[in-house]
Amino acid sequence: MTYFFETYGCEMNIAESASIEQILISRGWKKALSAQLCDMAIINTCSVRATAETRIFGRLGFYAGLKKVRNAAPDAKTRSMEEAAAYVEKNGPVPLTLVVMGCMAERLLKSLQKDFPVVDYVVGTYAKNKFGDIISAVEEGKSPVPIEEDPVYTFAPVSYEEGAFSTFVPIMHGCNNFCTYCIVPYVRGREVSRPVDEILAELDVLSSRGVKEITLLGQNVNSYRGAFSKGGGSSADGVAVGSTNDAFANSTTITFPQLLQTICSHIEKTKSPIRWIRFESSNPKDFSDELIETIAQTAKRAEENPGSPTICRGLHIAVQHGSSRILKLMNRRYTREAYMELVKKIREKIPGIQLSTDIMLGFPSETEEDFAEAYSLMKEVRYESAFMYYFNPREGTPAAKMDGQIDLETKKDRLQKIIDLQLKITTEVMQERVGKTITVLADIISRDDKTELLGKTEENERVAFKGSPSLIGHFVKVHLDSLNGNTFRGTLVK
Repeated sequence: MTYFFETYGCEMNIAESASIEQILISRGWKKALSAQLCDMAIINTCSVRATAETRIFGRLGFYAGLKKVRNAAPDAKTRSMEEAAAYVEKNGPVPLTLVVMGCMAERLLKSLQKDFPVVDYVVGTYAKNKFGDIISAVEEGKSPVPIEEDPVYTFAPVSYEEGAFSTFVPIMHGCNNFCTYCIVPYVRGREVSRPVDEILAELDVLSSRGVKEITLLGQNVNSYRGAFSKGGGSSADGVAVGSTNDAFANSTTITFPQLLQTICSHIEKTKSPIRWIRFESSNPKDFSDELIETIAQTAKRAEENPGSPTICRGLHIAVQHGSSRILKLMNRRYTREAYMELVKKIREKIPGIQLSTDIMLGFPSETEEDFAEAYSLMKEVRYESAFMYYFNPREGTPAAKMDGQIDLETKKDRLQKIIDLQLKITTEVMQERVGKTITVLADIISRDDKTELLGKTEENERVAFKGSPSLIGHFVKVHLDSLNGNTFRGTLVK
């Protein structure tokens, strides 16, 4: 049988889709070439912005039409669904099961299926572990089975995309921050930290599959407060985890910096091919001195012992705004001054660090003076890249009802000014790296030139260079010759 994923939103959704895909693959399912030809389509949804949900509603309309074609309904319209029509002509009517999961599914858990009968299953945040039942029902041709949510969030054992050298590893779920513009705590729930030995066991599986780079995921990773499961256990290769051999195994609570130290130690102890470690998303209020020191120490150790795991010197630290007044209204729980002090400490402790961020313009009551502070912060910090957007009221959040809503034209104007500034800064910051020789993880063949490879740097930049496909999945040295847009062009150093 065949499946097809449509995944929208954040990295956590990508990881969760990958974890479900692993279940399907283990059951012998194959990935369909398109949605029109699959036995089960799975839409993993996002609720962060209303526009994301609007797009999903449009997709549900598409699938309603597709189901009619697949069922050979008399009123089916085949325009733009020629693949499905040809499939049915050859094989006869073939049912299609549609599953909607993710944040939008959780938010509209009670109403989505009623309003959109085309949906066979609505799988909320706390019901993803029921996919085995859904798959069995589809395989056996049964009518949709009832899906009940569990009261406790369950982490998938592995969130790996087949053939990938870089992958996501969820370590936390949910958020306790309740930023006034954000719906995540309402659809993801409170923070849950994954047990340490479960994380290490997943790393062992990833190591056996040749993964070279991991990104630890959570809505707020640096508020991680985990522990070893009772009794510890063994990893996939038989190495004990959660034992007294681990530095923090006897601790009742393990902080995020301690988790990073444990992961690095485990990678070295198991001779894992994993070399680069990233993490996101992180809240500035929880970015501790201990975390900065941990990143600095791994960077120093990797310089002294090439091949040692390192926490990559490309950090994403969302500022969201440059005005302390607006930050307070956002309930971000730090000031502009505190954020700037954090940036200063990071750059002093970790040479060569590159920073990226998220910033929102047009928050309710934002004045020209507030905007000027956001603009000046961007100029002062000089991020290498930024995700920039304007405030979009989200139903169910406090900010949607705040006084002083900014008109759309003003929001767009302020956003464009920030975008223009950031584009200039990005070019300048990246240009400063031209002429250096750096380590690159080669990961794919270039679509534009099959004699070239594309790779990523420790700072999460892209580099194109001539090289053999046999180098894919390996760390190589590349001299940065020039900059083309936001992609470096380089020469392989042998």
